[in-house]
Amino acid sequence: MKNRILALPCLALFAAAIAGAQGPPPTKVGVIQVQAALTGTKDGQKAVAEYQSRVAPKVKEMERKRAEIQELQDKLSKGGSAMAQTAKDDLARAIDTKTKSYNRDMEDAQAEAQTEERKMLEELSGKMQAVIEKYAQANAYTVILDVSNQNGNVIWISTAIDVTKDVIDLYDKMNPGGPGTKPTSMPLNKPTAPATPPATPAVTPKKQP
Repeated sequence: MKNRILALPCLALFAAAIAGAQGPPPTKVGVIQVQAALTGTKDGQKAVAEYQSRVAPKVKEMERKRAEIQELQDKLSKGGSAMAQTAKDDLARAIDTKTKSYNRDMEDAQAEAQTEERKMLEELSGKMQAVIEKYAQANAYTVILDVSNQNGNVIWISTAIDVTKDVIDLYDKMNPGGPGTKPTSMPLNKPTAPATPPATPAVTPKKQP
Protein backbone atom coordinates (compact mmCIF):
# COMPACT_ATOMS: atom_id res chain seq x y z
CA MET A 1 0.00 0.00 0.00
CA LYS A 2 2.82 2.37 0.84
CA ASN A 3 4.48 1.84 -2.53
CA ARG A 4 1.16 2.43 -4.25
CA ILE A 5 0.65 5.71 -2.41
CA LEU A 6 4.12 6.90 -3.36
CA ALA A 7 3.47 6.05 -7.00
CA LEU A 8 0.54 8.46 -7.23
CA PRO A 9 2.63 11.67 -6.85
CA CYS A 10 5.18 10.26 -9.27
CA LEU A 11 2.50 9.67 -11.91
CA ALA A 12 1.20 13.18 -11.37
CA LEU A 13 4.66 14.67 -11.83
CA PHE A 14 5.23 12.55 -14.95
CA ALA A 15 1.94 13.73 -16.47
CA ALA A 16 2.80 17.36 -15.67
CA ALA A 17 6.21 16.93 -17.30
CA ILE A 18 4.61 15.59 -20.49
CA ALA A 19 2.10 18.46 -20.56
CA GLY A 20 4.90 20.98 -20.07
CA ALA A 21 6.95 19.42 -22.85
CA GLN A 22 4.05 19.60 -25.26
CA GLY A 23 3.09 23.18 -24.32
CA PRO A 24 0.85 25.46 -26.41
CA PRO A 25 1.13 25.36 -30.20
CA PRO A 26 3.82 27.67 -31.60
CA THR A 27 2.76 31.19 -32.54
CA LYS A 28 2.83 31.79 -36.30
CA VAL A 29 3.45 35.45 -37.15
CA GLY A 30 3.23 37.15 -40.52
CA VAL A 31 3.69 40.72 -41.70
CA ILE A 32 2.00 42.65 -44.47
CA GLN A 33 2.40 46.07 -46.05
CA VAL A 34 -1.30 46.87 -46.24
CA GLN A 35 -1.00 50.03 -48.34
CA ALA A 36 1.19 48.23 -50.88
CA ALA A 37 -1.27 45.33 -50.87
CA LEU A 38 -4.23 47.64 -51.47
CA THR A 39 -2.62 49.44 -54.40
CA GLY A 40 -1.07 46.24 -55.74
CA THR A 41 -4.39 44.54 -56.42
CA LYS A 42 -6.20 44.99 -59.72
CA ASP A 43 -8.99 46.82 -57.90
CA GLY A 44 -6.40 49.04 -56.23
CA GLN A 45 -4.58 49.84 -59.44
CA LYS A 46 -7.83 50.82 -61.10
CA ALA A 47 -8.88 52.96 -58.12
CA VAL A 48 -5.52 54.76 -58.04
CA ALA A 49 -5.66 55.47 -61.77
CA GLU A 50 -9.14 56.96 -61.36
CA TYR A 51 -7.98 58.97 -58.35
CA GLN A 52 -5.03 60.44 -60.20
CA SER A 53 -7.29 61.26 -63.14
CA ARG A 54 -9.58 63.24 -60.83
CA VAL A 55 -6.81 65.26 -59.23
CA ALA A 56 -4.81 65.82 -62.43
CA PRO A 57 -6.70 69.01 -63.46
CA LYS A 58 -5.99 70.60 -60.07
CA VAL A 59 -2.31 69.66 -60.29
CA LYS A 60 -2.12 71.26 -63.74
CA GLU A 61 -3.85 74.40 -62.50
CA MET A 62 -1.46 74.74 -59.55
CA GLU A 63 1.54 74.29 -61.81
CA ARG A 64 0.22 77.07 -64.07
CA LYS A 65 -0.18 79.45 -61.14
CA ARG A 66 3.28 78.62 -59.86
CA ALA A 67 4.73 79.31 -63.29
CA GLU A 68 3.00 82.73 -63.39
CA ILE A 69 4.51 83.69 -60.04
CA GLN A 70 7.93 82.46 -61.10
CA GLU A 71 7.71 84.55 -64.28
CA LEU A 72 6.94 87.69 -62.27
CA GLN A 73 9.77 86.94 -59.87
CA ASP A 74 12.20 86.55 -62.75
CA LYS A 75 10.98 89.83 -64.24
CA LEU A 76 11.57 91.65 -60.96
CA SER A 77 14.94 90.01 -60.42
CA LYS A 78 16.33 90.62 -63.91
CA GLY A 79 14.85 94.01 -64.65
CA GLY A 80 14.69 95.47 -61.17
CA SER A 81 17.67 97.77 -61.60
CA ALA A 82 16.15 99.39 -64.71
CA MET A 83 12.66 99.78 -63.25
CA ALA A 84 11.30 102.76 -61.38
CA GLN A 85 10.77 102.20 -57.67
CA THR A 86 7.00 102.54 -58.07
CA ALA A 87 6.93 99.86 -60.76
CA LYS A 88 9.10 97.58 -58.61
CA ASP A 89 6.78 98.04 -55.63
CA ASP A 90 3.73 97.32 -57.75
CA LEU A 91 5.33 94.16 -59.13
CA ALA A 92 6.38 92.99 -55.65
CA ARG A 93 2.82 93.49 -54.38
CA ALA A 94 1.44 91.54 -57.34
CA ILE A 95 3.85 88.70 -56.58
CA ASP A 96 2.86 88.73 -52.93
CA THR A 97 -0.88 88.68 -53.73
CA LYS A 98 -0.54 85.83 -56.22
CA THR A 99 1.68 83.87 -53.84
CA LYS A 100 -0.78 84.13 -50.97
CA SER A 101 -3.59 83.05 -53.29
CA TYR A 102 -1.45 80.17 -54.52
CA ASN A 103 -0.74 79.03 -50.96
CA ARG A 104 -4.43 79.06 -50.04
CA ASP A 105 -5.33 77.15 -53.20
CA MET A 106 -2.53 74.67 -52.50
CA GLU A 107 -3.84 73.97 -49.00
CA ASP A 108 -7.34 73.44 -50.39
CA ALA A 109 -6.01 71.15 -53.12
CA GLN A 110 -4.04 69.08 -50.63
CA ALA A 111 -7.04 68.73 -48.32
CA GLU A 112 -9.23 67.67 -51.25
CA ALA A 113 -6.63 65.16 -52.42
CA GLN A 114 -6.32 63.70 -48.92
CA THR A 115 -10.09 63.30 -48.71
CA GLU A 116 -10.20 61.55 -52.08
CA GLU A 117 -7.31 59.29 -51.09
CA ARG A 118 -8.87 58.39 -47.74
CA LYS A 119 -12.20 57.59 -49.41
CA MET A 120 -10.45 55.37 -51.94
CA LEU A 121 -8.56 53.44 -49.25
CA GLU A 122 -11.67 53.00 -47.12
CA GLU A 123 -13.54 51.49 -50.05
CA LEU A 124 -10.73 49.00 -50.66
CA SER A 125 -9.88 48.18 -47.04
CA GLY A 126 -13.18 46.43 -46.34
CA LYS A 127 -12.53 43.80 -49.01
CA MET A 128 -8.86 43.57 -48.02
CA GLN A 129 -9.71 42.88 -44.38
CA ALA A 130 -11.87 39.92 -45.38
CA VAL A 131 -9.10 38.56 -47.60
CA ILE A 132 -6.47 38.88 -44.85
CA GLU A 133 -8.72 37.05 -42.38
CA LYS A 134 -9.34 34.25 -44.87
CA TYR A 135 -5.62 33.96 -45.63
CA ALA A 136 -4.66 33.94 -41.94
CA GLN A 137 -7.19 31.24 -41.08
CA ALA A 138 -6.29 29.07 -44.05
CA ASN A 139 -2.57 29.23 -43.19
CA ALA A 140 -2.89 28.99 -39.38
CA TYR A 141 -1.48 32.44 -38.61
CA THR A 142 -1.90 33.62 -35.04
CA VAL A 143 -1.20 37.24 -35.91
CA ILE A 144 -0.46 39.29 -39.03
CA LEU A 145 1.08 42.72 -38.44
CA ASP A 146 0.82 45.74 -40.73
CA VAL A 147 4.32 47.19 -41.25
CA SER A 148 3.32 49.90 -43.75
CA ASN A 149 4.15 52.67 -41.28
CA GLN A 150 7.80 53.62 -41.74
CA ASN A 151 7.78 55.37 -38.35
CA GLY A 152 6.97 52.17 -36.46
CA ASN A 153 9.23 50.28 -34.07
CA VAL A 154 10.02 47.41 -36.46
CA ILE A 155 13.74 47.39 -37.25
CA TRP A 156 14.12 44.22 -39.31
CA ILE A 157 11.72 41.70 -40.84
CA SER A 158 12.49 38.41 -42.51
CA THR A 159 11.14 38.27 -46.05
CA ALA A 160 10.03 34.72 -45.27
CA ILE A 161 7.14 36.00 -43.14
CA ASP A 162 6.05 38.82 -45.48
CA VAL A 163 2.67 37.73 -46.87
CA THR A 164 1.92 40.86 -48.93
CA LYS A 165 2.31 39.15 -52.32
CA ASP A 166 0.28 36.12 -51.24
CA VAL A 167 -2.55 38.34 -49.98
CA ILE A 168 -2.57 40.35 -53.24
CA ASP A 169 -2.86 37.12 -55.23
CA LEU A 170 -5.67 35.86 -53.00
CA TYR A 171 -7.49 39.22 -53.23
CA ASP A 172 -7.40 39.17 -57.03
CA LYS A 173 -8.63 35.57 -57.01
CA MET A 174 -11.52 36.44 -54.69
CA ASN A 175 -12.28 39.74 -56.44
CA PRO A 176 -11.61 39.26 -60.15
CA GLY A 177 -11.54 42.52 -62.05
CA GLY A 178 -10.10 44.18 -65.11
CA PRO A 179 -6.37 44.91 -65.36
CA GLY A 180 -5.13 48.22 -64.09
CA THR A 181 -2.07 50.30 -64.72
CA LYS A 182 0.11 50.36 -61.65
CA PRO A 183 1.17 53.97 -60.94
CA THR A 184 4.57 54.92 -59.63
CA SER A 185 3.04 56.52 -56.55
CA MET A 186 -0.39 56.88 -55.00
CA PRO A 187 -0.46 60.36 -53.43
CA LEU A 188 -1.02 63.55 -55.39
CA ASN A 189 2.23 64.86 -56.84
CA LYS A 190 2.02 68.38 -55.48
CA PRO A 191 4.10 71.20 -56.98
CA THR A 192 6.38 73.00 -54.61
CA ALA A 193 5.51 76.50 -53.47
CA PRO A 194 7.13 79.37 -55.37
CA ALA A 195 10.16 81.06 -53.97
CA THR A 196 9.59 83.88 -51.50
CA PRO A 197 9.08 87.12 -53.44
CA PRO A 198 11.41 90.03 -52.71
CA ALA A 199 10.33 92.43 -49.99
CA THR A 200 7.36 90.31 -48.87
CA PRO A 201 7.76 86.70 -47.67
CA ALA A 202 5.26 84.08 -48.80
CA VAL A 203 3.35 81.80 -46.50
CA THR A 204 4.73 78.26 -46.79
CA PRO A 205 1.99 75.81 -47.72
CA LYS A 206 1.23 72.91 -45.40
CA LYS A 207 2.68 69.60 -46.49
CA GLN A 208 0.65 66.42 -46.62
CA PRO A 209 1.60 64.10 -43.73
